[in-house]
Parts: sequence; C-alpha cells; structure tokens
Amino acid sequence: MKSLRAVPLLLLVAACSGGGGKSSGGEQAEDPVVVDYPIAFVRRQLNKDDEGVLEQDSVFQPQDFFPGAELVIKDRATASAKETVITADIFTGDYDVKDLNTSADGQRLIFAMRAPELENVDDDEQPTWNIWLYDLETEELKRVIEPDLIAEEGQDVAPAFLPDGRIIFSSSRQRRARALLLDDNKPQFSALTDNQDDPAFVLHVMEADGSDIRQISFNQSHDLYPTVLNNGRVLFNRWDNAAGVDRQSLYTIKPDGSDLAFHYGYHSQETGTDNSNAAFSRPREMPDGRLLVNLRSPSGISYGGDLVAIDGINYSEAYSEPGGEGELVGQASISFAEVTTNGTLSPHGTFAAAWPFYDGTSRMLVSWSECRIVEEETELLRPCPEELPEEGDLVLADPLYGLWIYDYVAGTQLPIVVAEEGEMISEGVTLEPRTEPAYIPDPIAGVDVDGDLVQESVGILDIRSVYDFDGEDIVGIDTLADPALTSAEERPARFLRVVKAVAIPDDDVLDFDGSAFGRNRRQGMREILGYTPIQPDGSVRVKIPADIPVAISVVDAEGKRIFEQHNNWLQLRPGEVRSCNGCHSSESEIVHGRTDMQLASAWSGAPTSAVPFANTEPALQAEMGETMAQLLARIVGEAGLSGDILFTDFWTDPAVRAKDANISLAYADLLTSSPTTLTCLDNWKSDCRSVIHYEQHIQPVWELSRQVVDDAGTVISDNTCTACHSPVDAAGVTRVPAAQLDLSASASPVNDAWLTSYAELLVDSPVLDLVEGVLTPRLRQETDNQGNPVFETDEDGNLILDANGDPIPVMVIVSTSAILAESALDSAFFPVFSNGGAHAGYLQPAELRLLAEWLDIGAQYYNDPFAAPAD
Repeated sequence: MKSLRAVPLLLLVAACSGGGGKSSGGEQAEDPVVVDYPIAFVRRQLNKDDEGVLEQDSVFQPQDFFPGAELVIKDRATASAKETVITADIFTGDYDVKDLNTSADGQRLIFAMRAPELENVDDDEQPTWNIWLYDLETEELKRVIEPDLIAEEGQDVAPAFLPDGRIIFSSSRQRRARALLLDDNKPQFSALTDNQDDPAFVLHVMEADGSDIRQISFNQSHDLYPTVLNNGRVLFNRWDNAAGVDRQSLYTIKPDGSDLAFHYGYHSQETGTDNSNAAFSRPREMPDGRLLVNLRSPSGISYGGDLVAIDGINYSEAYSEPGGEGELVGQASISFAEVTTNGTLSPHGTFAAAWPFYDGTSRMLVSWSECRIVEEETELLRPCPEELPEEGDLVLADPLYGLWIYDYVAGTQLPIVVAEEGEMISEGVTLEPRTEPAYIPDPIAGVDVDGDLVQESVGILDIRSVYDFDGEDIVGIDTLADPALTSAEERPARFLRVVKAVAIPDDDVLDFDGSAFGRNRRQGMREILGYTPIQPDGSVRVKIPADIPVAISVVDAEGKRIFEQHNNWLQLRPGEVRSCNGCHSSESEIVHGRTDMQLASAWSGAPTSAVPFANTEPALQAEMGETMAQLLARIVGEAGLSGDILFTDFWTDPAVRAKDANISLAYADLLTSSPTTLTCLDNWKSDCRSVIHYEQHIQPVWELSRQVVDDAGTVISDNTCTACHSPVDAAGVTRVPAAQLDLSASASPVNDAWLTSYAELLVDSPVLDLVEGVLTPRLRQETDNQGNPVFETDEDGNLILDANGDPIPVMVIVSTSAILAESALDSAFFPVFSNGGAHAGYLQPAELRLLAEWLDIGAQYYNDPFAAPAD
C-alpha cells in the first residue's frame, strides 16, 4: 500500500444543489485535491419484504439481519478511486455488515458482520453477529473472537477501540449477568429487554485478540453504539425502558463500567420535526468537541434522519426551559438545508450515517439520499420540487443513499460512491489518523478501590440526603437531624429499599404464561435486595450487590414508598463508591449523576470537626462536612442491607430525651410463608433476596385463621379475611362478599390463571347483588355524553321495540374500582388497618409490610418466571 501523506490537504469543492440536483453527481468533475486516506463503506440491498415493501429499520432492534451487504475499501476519497470488496471471500451467500469504526492511527478497521442464514435451521441455531477486524498494512481480515463456541455465545455489534488497544462493543451475551444466574440456581440465558421482546444488548470489553470478555454495563434494555470521548470516557446510547418509560438518550461510563452517568437528552425525546419522537443515533465526538448524532425516527422506513450537533459540554437537554420550552440550545441541525425526521418528504433528503473528517475542516463523509418522488402520471422517479405541496399529494420514492463528502459550513457536497436503484451505501468511515483519547486505567483492588468490597462483590451507594430535591432542602434538614427538635416518628423518610430486576428468558429457555406478570407487564418482575435505615439528616451509605441493575425507593416506617418510583436502572461495579446529593422527580431536568453539572448539595453536613451533631450521642464525633451515614460508616463500619425493616436509635443523646422506639418488621414474624430462605432469615447477605409470589405469600394472609376463642373453645370472634370476604358464609350459604371484595382462592373470571382475590384487589370488578340466591352483576341503563338514556337501535339507527312496543334499554354492568392503587401509600386499603380503622389490629405489622412492598414493586403475580406455570 502506498504511503500516506503526512499533512492532509483541504478539499475544495463546488457547491451542489443538495436535494434539487442529480443525486448521482454525474455532472460534477472529480476534485483533484483530496485527502489521501482510504475510506471504507457498506454497500447493501434495500431491505424489502416479499411484497416489495421496505422493511422498518428500528434503533431498538440491533440484532436485525438484512442480507445482501458487502464491505468495500477505496484507497482515496474520490469517485474514481478503485474499490476492493474485502469481505467477498469470507462467506458464500448473502451476509450482512454494519457498525464500522476505526483505530485512532487509522490503520485498523473494526465492524460487525453476520454470516448468511442457514436453511432448515431454527432461529436459535442461526449464525450470530460477530466482531471482525481488518488491518490495512497486512490486509488481514479476521474475526476477533476466533473459537466458534465463544463467538456464538451472543450477538456482538457496534465495536470501538479503547486507547489501550482493547475493544468495547455491545452484545446480547450478557456474560457477567449470565454467570450470576447460576448463583441464583437458574440456567444461563440472555435476559430480554424491559418490554420482553428481544435479548438486551449491553456493553462488554475484550482484549484485541478476543480474550478476557467482560460485561461492564447492566441495563435491562439496550446499551448501544459505544464511542470513546477525548477525555477517555465511553459515550453510548442507552434505552431506558424501566416501567415503560421508553426513552433513548446518551450516557457515559468509564471503560471498567464504573461511574455510569446520564449525559444528554433524557427529557429531549421530541426534538424531531414538528416535535416528533426522535432518537440520538450513532453518537460520535466531533473534532470541535460537540457530539455528532443522526437524529432520526426510532423506527421507520427512511433509514435516515438529520445531521445534528449536540453541545454536550454546556447542556444536558435540548431546550433552555423544562418541558421542551424556551430556546433550542443544546443541539442544532448542521445540515445546510431543511431535513425532516418524521417520515414526511424531506426537502434536503436524509442522512443514514455520518463520519467527521479529522483534518481541521467542517467536512464529513455521509450516507445521503436526496428527496425523490414517484411521478403520478408516468410513475417515473423525480427529485422533489423546491416547494413541497401538502403531504399526501406526492408519493415518496425509495431512498437512494450514496456516499458523499459533505461540508456543513461551506454548504457543499461531493459524490464519492453513487448507489444504484435498489441498493444503498448505509455508512462510511475515513481511515485517517486522529488524536488518541485519554487513557483511563481500570482501578486496582486494594489500591484504587477497597479490596474487601471487591472480594465481597459489592459497591457502596452514598446519598447525602434524600431530602435534597434538585439541590433544594424540602423539609429543613437541620431540624430533622436534631433529635431534640424532631423525633424519629416525625421524620417522613425512614428506610431505603433496594430492588433488582429479574432476568426474563425467551420462550426457547422457558415458555411461561404471561399472566405471571400480573395486572401489567411494565414493571417486569422484581426482587427485593433489602433495606437500610435512612439517618435523621436523610443520608444513606450502604453496601449494594455489584453488577446487577438496581432501583431504589424511599419508604416510611411501615415500608410504604413515599416518593415516586425510580425508573432508571443503576449499577455499581465491585468496590465502586457512587455518591449523589439527593433525589429528584422523574420529570426533573436538573442533571443527576453527571459530576461536571451537579448542583451544590442542599445539605452541608457536620458544621465542624471533633464534635457530635446537635443533641446526638457524644461519642459520635463528626468530621466537618460528613453526613450522619458517613460518620457511622467511619466509626462502626460500612453498613449492609437487611432483609427486614429494622431501626435502632443510635443518635439521640439520652441526656436530652429518651431514645426513639425500635422498629422491627421482620419476615420471621409472619405466620405464613416467608418470601426468603431460612438461611437469609438468620443471616442476610449480599446474595439474599425477597421473592414475593401472590399465591404463595399474599393469598395465605387472607386465609390465615384469625379466630378468637375462649377457654372452652367457643369462637368469640372471627377476623379471618375470607370469613367475611367470600361468596359463601360458614354455613355454605351464598352471600354478597363484604364490601364487594371477594378474597377467596377460586379461579378468577377475569383471568383463570389468577385467583379471584388478586383480580378483586387490582382490577375493577362487577358490583354483585344476590338475586334469588344467585350472585348476579348489577346492571344500569347506559347513558350518552349528555346523560340521556341509550336504547337499542338497528343498523339504520331506528329504535328496536320489545313485545310491548317499548324501546329496549342498553344495559351495562356496574363496576367497583380496584381496592389497591399503584402504590401502598395511595391505596385506601391500608388505613382500614391503622389505629382507628375499621379493621385495626386484624393484620399484623409484618403482614402489612409484606403487602405494602409487594404492591410497591408492581403487584406481580410471580416474581420468578421459573416459578410461574407453563404457557
């Protein structure tokens, strides 16, 4: 291969018409002054179904396989340069190639490639996406992971080089998560995304020879397109889909998986044309420090969108005001003419991919298709007119993506590779040298991180105060922290509950009935990792199991969540200490977890050193700035989670007032089945879990005998739940269940996979009347929007009359609302059992705690798919 020029030359190009001229660029002369570096690109067939209709290209489907692609290299970025298909001799048949990336020295090309489909082979035995490497100097093309068995463990896509030569990529292999499944006595499998459609792709790192594969991100949905920023951090697309949130934004992480942080766009999902939903696809840092993304519809058939530059250094969201109000400050289109992203006709065409030049210019290598229509009269393909008529008057033609050099400042573009009808150039890269990003070494156990924490496979979550909301003290932390001014009973936040996502297998591993999720699948299934007390100042410092997706909730003294549910999966690596100032609402646009934009804490901690907090135990002497939780960790040792809700007053100085009463809501106090093991009841460790199933743990609460008998054995009272809340009395006589609530264990008419009690508690149910000894749904006549009675009519709208000539009323079933709401705190069920309530004392505190936490984590019917019945 000929030597590369040491100094890149600027490319001077004549202006093109953009969308209005010929897309082939055939009338433009080849520019003789061009950067003398090779380029690589993917040429593929347009993806069409059997009827010739374009297939959707979804950012949420990274495993999609579209055969008919090839990887091509040109030795110069000119239209006349020779093309070499470097993948031609690898496979026989139609294969697929995507996700091109290069090393900083420009000598290595890395990408994802998948072998052709095998005939008469099941889907789970088809070839997988693998990472491939091409060396320009040796012209060697090889698969990075050479052993077939290891290569086929999962789907591997979107590779990038780390500064130390390792490779970071996105994969469904979920190597660490699968290993942890064995610890839970489950088979190894790749868990499905939060919406239970496909295996989740998460970030992995491996050596350049494919060895030492390690999972570094632990999302329940996809983490895609990692790219290394100049500061050494890894930027990537994260799909947040916990509890149906469904947002795709930008995050960063260190190469070892620590310090996961939101970066940009979580609340900027509707920045497409006419405020349509748009994804920040394929991010890459530009030479000027901005982030280049392809802003496009998450799912569509145009395969492209707009070129957008994000100022991620100064902004974390698109607009200057929350809720998409104010000025668009965080991002801007850098296309030099109008591009639409909502599937309508786009005057300047659309971009499928872009790669910046690193030569000091504003040029990019782009995959671009002009706007084309099908002429109605002749059915010929034509460029879109300069003035677009109303949508619907023109028919959009198939895209024709070619490869172009695009200068977004000069407003010029030059064709490099012209596509033919029915094909597209889906992406391209330049093989030119660029500055190597900073190197962030992995932490060393015992040096950079606590070796004992690494050995225990835990990290530490350190929260300064849960009463800090977006940098604002919402309660008066000083007052709550002073036992002389506030008792424990008066503090709203008492415990932090930590839950983990449960891995859901696909049907090939386990085909279980979908009713196991309960009233809605948004919450998936969840296990409770445990609780830790929140200190008087709202601080928390606790060990949390590493390498699993976790969420946290702040709960009161009864175990009821008092703030909204956390809808982002957190993670800690072994030995990692994650610190945050406080809490925030789900719609807050104040940056959380991003240290360069974090607000000052609302809680300054101890005002001085060598003295205790005000009116606390004299022996607990603080250091300036410490929180109460940090002080305890320093003196007593790092706290771990507990399976029970336990509180002991460590703080109140007995010389000031009596210590607050202890709290103990323990599973051991249940007279029914415990949701954890006997071993964990005695000694809660980091691998312990609370796994709640409705039939096994909740239904027995309703059926537990609560009779009060005298010495002679006579029943004085019977507070058994099903004694009143059932359709028959003790003598077997049919009746209307008390309060229209049936807690019996019969099969529910709503879903025969559920018990009646489950549906009665969580789903609106018919009001029942006893009619001639039969329980019958109550009916009422339907009314229209004006409150007028509705009668039956024929297809012409005429009234249908009965035998007496009277109109026939339309009757509807009268329903009663579900007893349980989305959370325990919002449910009218629990106050009935409080002091002064009609059922005060009927249920024990440990039972109410069990019911509250089960409801707060989603009220699932099962929280282990392997315990659920087969489909």
